[in-house]
Amino acid sequence: MVGSSGVISTRSGAITSAGDSFEIRMFGRGAHGSMPQSSIDPVVMAAATVLRLQTIVSRELAPTDAAVVTVGSLQAGTKENVIPDEAVIKLNVRTFDEGVRKRVLAAIERIVNAEAEASRAPKKPEITPLDRYPLVKNDPDATKRAVQAFRSYFPAERVKDAQPTTASEDFGSFGTEWQVPSVFWFVGGTDPQTYAKAKESGTIADIPTNHNPRFAPVIHPTLASGVEAMVVASLAWLSPEAE
Repeated sequence: MVGSSGVISTRSGAITSAGDSFEIRMFGRGAHGSMPQSSIDPVVMAAATVLRLQTIVSRELAPTDAAVVTVGSLQAGTKENVIPDEAVIKLNVRTFDEGVRKRVLAAIERIVNAEAEASRAPKKPEITPLDRYPLVKNDPDATKRAVQAFRSYFPAERVKDAQPTTASEDFGSFGTEWQVPSVFWFVGGTDPQTYAKAKESGTIADIPTNHNPRFAPVIHPTLASGVEAMVVASLAWLSPEAE
């Protein structure tokens, strides 16, 4: 979590987005690089698909509808002078609304198939789901109870209101699959001085996030804060005073 180390933040309602990941295998016809006319080039097919996928959010959704479509992997071929038989795209989708999610997934399928047809692909692409994470929605009453416990234990400046984020979490399965109230929160991990300087200079976006090779949360007080938050929230339900 990008945030000052030791800060706990949460909110009632949606806090992290739903996530869907897919592998898309696009088929062509291989040939020598010197004879492109003998090929159906899956590299060009996949490249065109990646570019067209970028228009889903910018041209098919209203500006008020939050969604992210990210292509994180594009693999094709092994040699610079050989046009391969196929290309593989791996992409990820984040949404906060089920209606928006369905529109985005339908658009992905439509675009992938249309680009393959436009390229005269010998067969339809294979679209394989990889991961699916539900929307994480914090129960209002449970969130209020947890926040009250946090505010009674941590200094006021260390308990913040979070904004919905397009990260995704399998934690959401607890609430959706078991139909139980759940609360998810963030623990800041960035060195406080580094975060303060970035905030002052308007460069918070430059702080490395998770999955970045330079992401390195400070151990203290991050680790202690995380443990304390878990214990404090648990005691809000387990202590005799909570009954």
